[in-house]
Amino acid sequence: MIIFPILILVSFVLYIYYKVMIVRSNDPLTQEYLNSKSKLFLGSFIFFFGINQYVFYQTKLSLFVGLVFIALGIFQARLGWKASKHYQAEFQKHRTSPQS
Repeated sequence: MIIFPILILVSFVLYIYYKVMIVRSNDPLTQEYLNSKSKLFLGSFIFFFGINQYVFYQTKLSLFVGLVFIALGIFQARLGWKASKHYQAEFQKHRTSPQS
């Protein structure tokens, strides 16, 4: 199963990318948006890692650890998704508001 290591690697690279972009940004709204995107990719990294652990080892212990990682990954990705949608809406409000 080569797909899970690829998804793990892509998720991790995107997580690092968004974390670096947070440091490079000066706008607090942009930083919050990028942080929410990084949480989304951290959650997907943990999720795919949990699936990969069980597929690779297939023991009861790896099943337990994998289920914990899957649950944490879903929780983290869900929080990142919700925050991303919120800050995306805030960007739209900020962009359309008249400049004072």
